[in-house]
Formats: sequence, C-alpha cells, structure tokens
Amino acid sequence: MFNILSLVFRYLFILLIYLFMFGIIRLIYMDIKNIHGVDKENSTYLKLINRKDTLPFKVKEVYSLEDSVTVGRGNNNDIVIKDPYISNIHIKIALDENEFFLEDLDSANGTCLNGDRVLDVVKLKNGDRIKFGQLEFLFVSND
Repeated sequence: MFNILSLVFRYLFILLIYLFMFGIIRLIYMDIKNIHGVDKENSTYLKLINRKDTLPFKVKEVYSLEDSVTVGRGNNNDIVIKDPYISNIHIKIALDENEFFLEDLDSANGTCLNGDRVLDVVKLKNGDRIKFGQLEFLFVSND
C-alpha cells in the first residue's frame, strides 16, 4: 500500500513541476507578445522597466520615439501617463541631427538619467535609464 501511495505522490509531484514550468513559459511568451507595434531593428523607443501590475495607473510597455515627444500627465502630450508624481508636461525627448536629447521641463519632482538629476538638456545614448515619477524607462536606440 505504501509503495502505491508513494508512486502516486511522485508522479503528482512531477506533474506539478511540469505545470509550473509551463506557466512560466506561458508568462514569458505573453510578455514578449505584448511588445507589439515597435520595429526593433531600426527604431528608437522607451522600454518600461517597472512591473506594470504594481502601478496604480495604465502605462504601456514600449513607447516608440519618432521625432520630438513630450511626456506628462496632461492630455496634450504625445505620451500621456496619469502618474500623480508626474507634472502636466514633464519631459521632452527631441531628435536633433540623428541624436536624441532629454530635457526636463521644470517639473515639480524632477527627472533622473542614470541616477543623476537632469538639470539641462542631455544627450541620450543606448541603454540610458530615465526615471521620473514612479516610472523608470530604458532608452533603446538601434540606429
């Protein structure tokens, strides 16, 4: 009797391990699937580093950067994020001579680039971390 019970629990445990691995693979697939609309080969974009499910407001995983964009809480921005710690018009990311530049637009809580507060217009490079409000983005440039 003990051998049969032991065998059943062994196979049940193996089944649970496979279901757990399947769940993780499914989550990875869904995360990759959610990054749509961005041509990663020849584009520049902002990639959210935070976990979306921990934020009390809606935000996309990826924001494509074409020319000049403003980010803020106000509806007149190119990228609207309803974070209460972000100003109405918080930052501007501008393209000038094939280079992207970040400018804090006198926001109340400021903007950090790679841990340092942005006080002037700063040139962005691939892999830079931009933090403002409760959000942190990775600047990705494949040009």
